[in-house]
Amino acid sequence: MQTILGAGGAIGIEVAKALTKYTDTVRLVSRTPKKVNATDSLFPANLDDPAQVLKAVAGSEVAYLTVGYEYKTKLWQEKWPVLIKNVVDACSQHQCKLVFFDNIYAIGGDNVTHITESSPISPCSKKGDVRAAVDRNVLEAVEKGKLDAIIARAPDFFGPTSRQTSITMNLIYDNLVKGKKAQWFCDASRIHSTGYTPDLGLGTAMLGNTPTAYNQIWNLPVDPQAPTGAEWAGLFAQEMPRSNAPAGVQVLPGWGLWTLGLFIHVLKEMYEMRYQYDRDYFFDAAKFNTAFNYLPTTNVAAVKETVAALREPGL
Repeated sequence: MQTILGAGGAIGIEVAKALTKYTDTVRLVSRTPKKVNATDSLFPANLDDPAQVLKAVAGSEVAYLTVGYEYKTKLWQEKWPVLIKNVVDACSQHQCKLVFFDNIYAIGGDNVTHITESSPISPCSKKGDVRAAVDRNVLEAVEKGKLDAIIARAPDFFGPTSRQTSITMNLIYDNLVKGKKAQWFCDASRIHSTGYTPDLGLGTAMLGNTPTAYNQIWNLPVDPQAPTGAEWAGLFAQEMPRSNAPAGVQVLPGWGLWTLGLFIHVLKEMYEMRYQYDRDYFFDAAKFNTAFNYLPTTNVAAVKETVAALREPGL
């Protein structure tokens, strides 16, 4: 049996779909889990409670941690240290392998201009500090021989299951659907790698079912062609010609994030992350693509599939 902790989010759903290639028994764990596949087993649990996490992991060969907390620094500071301790302890006790779906917030500053598995942990934000501590917890457990684990990293992402949680979808797709100009942060001329959720979910499942992949950091599969913010807007606009939205992209400058953040909470939270938009942000997945001979979905195809899946009447 393989278990998804934090099932139901954009990535958890895609991992559940992909795991059917490897197992007939997928356990979905969250407060209110819902089946993705007909054969899924549901396990309601509060992952803040170590006893419940222990029960949720019991009997599992591999556990995938795909939790996505609400985008609030204070909440992350409260929740993540507790969650990762609960999960690491439970996996260690049950001799269950752990695959942690991670973002790249632990990597900061100019290190985001070319992100590889060897990029140094170098947070430059409060949310990055939280994720760095989580990464170190997992890596330390591996070094001490407490468990076998993988940190599977992904950049920003988009896809049919992530409309509510993807910055790319919020800035571009949601505006175009409303007939408004697409938006971007800081500098739309900078490249910005963005993952496609089906590729990220499949890649996570592939790693979890490859014994030689453990006790390493992996960048999940992403198209090596990284468009600029303006080019991302153009890709979506090309697939949404009847949206009647103005051409081009409206850029929200860094100082604007701070000002607008006084009224819009998510923009306040994005202010400290502006370093991911005011310079190139390139995610290098060559290690994964080479090891698995994997060809990620192209950005053009990914946008086409996403828009088609979400197409609304008249658009």
